[in-house]
Amino acid sequence: MNIFFFKFSTLLYLLGALAYSSYIIFLKEYLSKSALTVVLVGFAAHTLALITRYAEAGYTPVTNLYESLSFFAWMIIGVLLIANLKYKISVLGALLTPIALILMLFAYALPKEIVPLAPVLRSFWHPFHILFAFLGNAIFALAFCCGVMYLIQEHQLKAKRIGAITQRLPSLRVLDDLNYQSLTYGFPLLTLGIITGAIWAEYAWGRYWNWDPKETWSLITWLLYAALLHQRLTVGWRGRKAAIMAIIGFLAVLFTFLGVNLILPGLHTYANWQ
Repeated sequence: MNIFFFKFSTLLYLLGALAYSSYIIFLKEYLSKSALTVVLVGFAAHTLALITRYAEAGYTPVTNLYESLSFFAWMIIGVLLIANLKYKISVLGALLTPIALILMLFAYALPKEIVPLAPVLRSFWHPFHILFAFLGNAIFALAFCCGVMYLIQEHQLKAKRIGAITQRLPSLRVLDDLNYQSLTYGFPLLTLGIITGAIWAEYAWGRYWNWDPKETWSLITWLLYAALLHQRLTVGWRGRKAAIMAIIGFLAVLFTFLGVNLILPGLHTYANWQ
């Protein structure tokens, strides 16, 4: 049953992404509302997919690449819905929904069988670690989108191209503020994710830190966002610099999440893409 809900939510995310793209092209408000409704239903179906998989597996279903991709996509859509509710920026869906869709399509191609839980994952700290880490990363995806939109909007304004794209994007001030707010929420969550991961590592391997490639790149990612937050608070970094750093930071997140797991051998490597 969990696979059915997973496939259904993937289809709805696809339809939602198409509706958001149509909104960008035609700038019709009903397309934005339709896209939001479809994505919301998709999120509900996705939630059922996670719940039913948990019921069938008997453990938190974030233990392999398929489950991790699905959970990350679910978190991103959840962040999108909350951001849309608070800020009413429809164009965010045109960027975040495709990101979630790509993750879902990647997951769709992977093995989906439920296997017995590995002993190392039987930890009280495992659910907290993945919750903090994935939620922080999903919020960084929001900051990434704000950074991309900021650079596009800035380029359009400097070129004095006050056209369709400029009308669809929020102002530079709004994008910069949302970028900063995303950082202030995402960074503490990433920090908690690393701390709970270290506690879990001590339980599983007898050491809080093993300099595993995943741990090392998590630290690199943390340092990138720490530097950005420090510069914003002390030097007053805003605008273009902050947007570029938000983009670089999320690229580091993606490499830490996927690149390290699939390329570099270590404790977090997904064997045979399972």
